[in-house]
Amino acid sequence: MRSLYLRIYLTVVAVLLVFALVAGYVFQRNVESEREDIHAQWRERATGWGALIENSLPGADAPVDEQRAALLEWSRRLRLPLALDDAQGRRIATDERLALREAETGAMPRRAVRLPLSDGRALWLWRQGPGAARGGAERRADDSGAVRERPREGGFAGPPWLPGGFGLVLTLVVLFLAIALGAYPVVRRLTRRLEALKRGVEAFGAGRLSHRVDAGGRDEVAAVASSFNHAAERIETLVASHRDLLANASHELRSPLARLKMAVSLLETAPPEAPEQRAQLKAEIERNIRELDALVEEVLLASRLDAQRELDPFERVDLLAVAAEEGARFDASVGGADLTVRGSERLLRRALRNLLENARRYGGSEPPEVQVEQSGGEVMVAVSDRGPGVPEGERERIFEPFYRLPGHAEQAGGVGLGLSLVRQIAQRHAGSVHVEQREGGGSRFVLAIPAGAGSAG
Repeated sequence: MRSLYLRIYLTVVAVLLVFALVAGYVFQRNVESEREDIHAQWRERATGWGALIENSLPGADAPVDEQRAALLEWSRRLRLPLALDDAQGRRIATDERLALREAETGAMPRRAVRLPLSDGRALWLWRQGPGAARGGAERRADDSGAVRERPREGGFAGPPWLPGGFGLVLTLVVLFLAIALGAYPVVRRLTRRLEALKRGVEAFGAGRLSHRVDAGGRDEVAAVASSFNHAAERIETLVASHRDLLANASHELRSPLARLKMAVSLLETAPPEAPEQRAQLKAEIERNIRELDALVEEVLLASRLDAQRELDPFERVDLLAVAAEEGARFDASVGGADLTVRGSERLLRRALRNLLENARRYGGSEPPEVQVEQSGGEVMVAVSDRGPGVPEGERERIFEPFYRLPGHAEQAGGVGLGLSLVRQIAQRHAGSVHVEQREGGGSRFVLAIPAGAGSAG
């Protein structure tokens, strides 16, 4: 039995069956206990009535009509079917209801109690069932055609056309079947959604990364489906990003490798008497090796930023101090407020270094400027240059991996990953980066990070 819905449904049915059996058993035991208590109370009451009636009846030697009249009077007062036998067992008097029942069955009803009297006579008391107490009586025609009512025997108050014990059993069976049939569509709907989720996971695992499952509803299955869709979307994005990264990295590796291969070939054929030519070739080889090393390093860092949620533990980082240390490498002027944020110092250094490197390459002859300031709930580090600037239509695309502005190709150095890494590092710190036009010409790159720990001084 491999289907989940069958296992769940049969479990529900089995629990219902056990519940019905236990409930029936307990109910039956309670009924029997109540019946025994009622019988005991009835016998005690019947004994008292018998003593009372014995003391009030005429003696055994009194005329039969007098004894019959007295008995029927007590039957009317007590509203209880009574009968009286003499010492030889012959019937002296019988209440009409008891006489009718005795005539139909040919014997005294099973609920009738015989009380021997002290003078040898016997008094019969018949306790009618709950149907009679509630006014429930069977209407039957006698031999003469007259319709007469007869009280019903007691028992389980089930349907009137069923015997007492069978009524209880049938009621439990009907209840069990009704709940079992009602539970099936509920269980089937739940497991059908689980099966759809299973098929979606299998399709995603088979390579259909764009496949999503139905996340409708507000229950736990919908929550699992929604979590799967979010995870699938992130995985699809990561796989696509890594695919693009690999393709672009392969493309970018070709140029330095081709130059390196050509320089090595020329170095092998360069005459020893031309030291200047050999020195230039060696410098070209070293430059290409450094470019390859930088490319590999940036590709690995970009991959780690995509794949790992946390690279370094966050700590208090003094942005002004970091900007001053990194700016000194590029002869940049650094100023602003002494502010701190919570983040990874290593990654924030790398972001500032990439911005300064970009400003040095494309920012003209003037050294870059770095300004640290706070605006609202964000600490901003702005790196400004006096270069040609970035066209408005390209200000978002320059942060894409391996994208370079037209005219800023390989002669300027770099592979187009620097600004992409800056954006990844900003997003890792719940921040952002953008570029804007600088007053007087040039570009102004702004790295914004949530204030976190606030001001240091």
